[in-house]
Amino acid sequence: MKKLELNDLETKSADIVSDNITALQAVFPDAFREGKLDFDVLRQLLGSAVDDQDEKYGLNWYGKRKARQIALTPSVGTLLPCPEESVDWEISRNLMIEGDNLEVLKLLQKSYSGKVNFIYIDPPYNTGRDFIYRDDFVDNIKNYLSITGQIDSGGSKTTTNPESSGRFHTAWLNMMYPRLKLAHRLLSHDGTIAISVDDGELDNIRMMMSEIFGEENFLAQIIWRKRSTPPNDKIIGANHDYIVLFSKSLDSVRINLRERSEEQVARYRNPDQHPKGPWAPGDLMANVKGGRYVASLHFPIINPNNGEQHFPGANGNWRFSNETIDKLLVNDEIYFGEDGLGKPKLKRFLSDVKDGVTYPTIWDFVPLNTSGSNEMKEIFGEATIFESPKPVGLIEELLRLCTDGRSICMDFFAGSATLAHATMSLNAKDQGSRRFICVQLPEAVPSGSEAEKRGFSTIAELSKERIRRAGGMIRSAVLAPTDFTGFRVFKLAQSNIRAWEPVPSDLEGTLLANAEHIVPGRTERDILYELLLKLGLDLCVPMETRQIAGKTVHAIGGGALIACLADGLTKDVVESLSAGIVAWWKELAPAVETRVVFKDSGFADDVAKTNMAAILNQNGILDVRSL
Repeated sequence: MKKLELNDLETKSADIVSDNITALQAVFPDAFREGKLDFDVLRQLLGSAVDDQDEKYGLNWYGKRKARQIALTPSVGTLLPCPEESVDWEISRNLMIEGDNLEVLKLLQKSYSGKVNFIYIDPPYNTGRDFIYRDDFVDNIKNYLSITGQIDSGGSKTTTNPESSGRFHTAWLNMMYPRLKLAHRLLSHDGTIAISVDDGELDNIRMMMSEIFGEENFLAQIIWRKRSTPPNDKIIGANHDYIVLFSKSLDSVRINLRERSEEQVARYRNPDQHPKGPWAPGDLMANVKGGRYVASLHFPIINPNNGEQHFPGANGNWRFSNETIDKLLVNDEIYFGEDGLGKPKLKRFLSDVKDGVTYPTIWDFVPLNTSGSNEMKEIFGEATIFESPKPVGLIEELLRLCTDGRSICMDFFAGSATLAHATMSLNAKDQGSRRFICVQLPEAVPSGSEAEKRGFSTIAELSKERIRRAGGMIRSAVLAPTDFTGFRVFKLAQSNIRAWEPVPSDLEGTLLANAEHIVPGRTERDILYELLLKLGLDLCVPMETRQIAGKTVHAIGGGALIACLADGLTKDVVESLSAGIVAWWKELAPAVETRVVFKDSGFADDVAKTNMAAILNQNGILDVRSL
């Protein structure tokens, strides 16, 4: 029976470096010598694609190399389930995760890599006052516990980023870079990411995104009109912000059309009662640069009402061939004006055109930022409980642009949880089943703020309460219970499995202290969800529980994982327990190979442990582990 150690790859988050090396080795096996990469050979294989120049175009700043390393370092943390803070835990597939988003993004890599269809983030604007995340390359879990006051911080606190610091942009870029690198891996091949930003970091975020996602995958720089009048405390008052939109792959991206407005639909009429329905006149001529034309597309269209001939203009041709024009005339699909004597126009039928219109880059058709504040007042009361929340209507429009009804949507700077609210709201409107994953640091609310007066100590608490209340309002509005308004709460924590840290002066004492290497106070549920993360299963995968031979056994994901974390597995118990597990496994008939996991300290002795592995192996269950 193989033992799952803490330093085993399967008990950490995804090792991105290892994955990159494996991918590189598959493409360029000649560049590896005794398992190590030979850069000289790789350069030869890549030829002219390698840029050996000292001066290169791109975005560079102090700390970029370290920021890249931070993104590549696996996490040994975990996410603890909190059903008591959740809504409809058993049926919901939405996630609200409390923790440092850098570590959470690492922990989600195995379970959600390539599965998130849309990411929206509204990171702290770099105004000189906003919260800046301080990341620790060595142990970011410890850093997180320090920041949130769960352990003695030693002076490590959240901070502002004053322009006088000398590295005003650097601090913000170092915070964003590793998070966006990890977000790129989570995004599906047809996915999109949208980032809210102001003028302060617009140029930098564009260049950073071009480096991480590829310049060719830039989609748009949306201008969102956020206020009706500009502020009067600026030289030129900005009444807009930006939303930078990138795809994972331009060839595969999912971008939807915008639904036509009533005004746009009204342009299509049917004054002649044409059997194809409403239509609008369109141009029959295609302009040609330089006035050149194709002879076969330059011919007269004869008006059947008066015999008059119409030729295309000097700068173009007809759009269609003579044969096609004749068919259009026969089918009464060319319009000669209200009096029947005008220039020919094509009848564009509403039934033939696309289901919508292309989205523009200027968004003056979505709510202003005052709507976001009003929505929070509707949920929490009149007082301002959160500064500058984004309006639900803005995020709903992004969801319409970038998702379908089954998309997984993520926001790892959740703030007031507008994305969660918008996802639930749009699902109610179009009967979708979109899921959301929100991540928010339990950052302390400002001292003396309205949020503090209402009893909220952290922004994460406010985020969760907003989802609860918004979900309740939506359930009341649709007059039916809906599983998409629930959510599961998880909290970032140190691993359930204690690392082996021997004390050289007291090895015997260390051995005794680590006889039980599960962290005291952790539950079976805690350990099960860490297994899901480390083995790459969805955190909302179905779980079943049975009592077999007096022990609790869990089947997860239809039998992809079977776990028994009970104590007292003696030789006698093992025989009946293994028989029951085999019977259940055959009943489940999982489509993938099953992994069975036990707690190492649960076995009475090595004989019981060996017997368990042997019986399961003989019956076809080959992957048996202990932790």
